[in-house]
Parts: sequence; C-alpha cells; structure tokens
Amino acid sequence: MHSIPMRIAAAAALAAGAGLLSGCVATTPDWDRHFGEAARLALGQQVLRPDGGRNRDPVAGLDGPAAAAVQARYLKSYAEPAPQPAVFTIGVSGAK
Repeated sequence: MHSIPMRIAAAAALAAGAGLLSGCVATTPDWDRHFGEAARLALGQQVLRPDGGRNRDPVAGLDGPAAAAVQARYLKSYAEPAPQPAVFTIGVSGAK
C-alpha cells in the first residue's frame, strides 16, 4: 500500500523539478533575435528615398514669392472659411 503513494509522490516531485528547471531555459531566443523587425520594416516602407539625406541638390519647386502667396492663402482659409451649403434643402425648393 505504501508503494502507490510513494510513486505518486515521486512523480509529483519529478514533475515539480522539471517545471522548476524549465524556468531556467531561455524560451525566447528567436523572439529576441527578431525584436523590432516589424517596426523597422514599417519605417522602411514609409521612406520614399532612403538616401535623400545625402542629396545636396536643392529642391525644385516654387520660388519665394509664390510660396509666400500660397502660405498666406492657406492661413486665410482658416481665418475666413468658405460658407458651407445647407445640406437639408434637397428637394425642399417648392418647385412643382
């Protein structure tokens, strides 16, 4: 009768020992090796020209006065927004 409880106790001790030893094993070496790859991939996919910082040629675009006029018009659009049409007047004109 004593042999069955002893076997159960031995099996439980063996399982507990295996559980404790598995805590010492590195379980994420593959995860650590690939840490940050998704973020670097997403950043790389958003960059149009990766070597653009080394390009010393000036950007072709608007001259100074034209760029200033565009910026002034942009700022004015927020100061004086265009009136929005009434959206609930569709079919309410009274015409027959």
